[in-house]
Amino acid sequence: MQIMANPFTIHIYVPEGDPEGLRIIDRQSSPSKFFAFPRTKWDQIKNRPELTGAGIYILTGYSENEDELPTIYIGQADTIKNRIEQHMKNKDFWDKAVIFVSNNKINSTHAKWLEHKLIDRVLEANRSIVENSNSPQEPTISESEQAEMQVFLTEIYQTLPLVGLRAFEISKAVINPLKEKSTEDKNTIIVPAQKEGFDRVFLGENSWYAIRISGGKLDDIKYIAGYQTAPISTITHYAEVKSIEHYGEEGKYKLNFINKAKKLENEIENDLSPQAMQSCRYTSLNKLLKAKKMSELF
Repeated sequence: MQIMANPFTIHIYVPEGDPEGLRIIDRQSSPSKFFAFPRTKWDQIKNRPELTGAGIYILTGYSENEDELPTIYIGQADTIKNRIEQHMKNKDFWDKAVIFVSNNKINSTHAKWLEHKLIDRVLEANRSIVENSNSPQEPTISESEQAEMQVFLTEIYQTLPLVGLRAFEISKAVINPLKEKSTEDKNTIIVPAQKEGFDRVFLGENSWYAIRISGGKLDDIKYIAGYQTAPISTITHYAEVKSIEHYGEEGKYKLNFINKAKKLENEIENDLSPQAMQSCRYTSLNKLLKAKKMSELF
């Protein structure tokens, strides 16, 4: 029997009327409060009295333009304001932050315990590049304190997705494409890949990720084929899809294979324009196995 998660109500206050600006989030039955804001708004909010005490903060952004996953840094401080001021000077990657405070209900040791748990969780989730150089040791707190901090930890996990931060969610299959489909259906997604990534991930890890897929297509996908970009410009391998799960923060997906990718008997050359495979395309398995040229697929 599946146990339902407890329902909860939150209040989101947007003081400037900008949904991408500062958002202050609280829960009716809890002393906790969250501040979610872009880096550019720090000067406007840093003098709020709630930020003069202990708390937890999460910084997120993309450290390089080519990064497929966001970079995350998790920290705690006795005085949140002072620590964020430091990170404004010494950490360039982040463009968004979430701060958790709790009306003097957490002390320095509690904050370190929460930090430890959050770092362990984000490493387990493996949906981000973790900037923290190491995971701090779990501090010793009493059994009753652990119970109270576990409540706050649950609130953090429940609230972060509401501000677009999913790095702490353990990946689970969105789709398990096990039901039979006709080989005439458009059940095969073709993904473009550079040779290095193709060899390392498609062939080496039996998966492919950072794929944008329309929601209406998720149920249809049963196979994946890899198109190796120029100078190869050929579809060379395909695999049966075991599961599809969320990947990263930006609405992308990861496809896991049932077995290692198989080499096509007839590799499929790109006889279309070079732009024809700049993004994913769909075909049927039947066409994929018979085609010799890409124009026969679409």
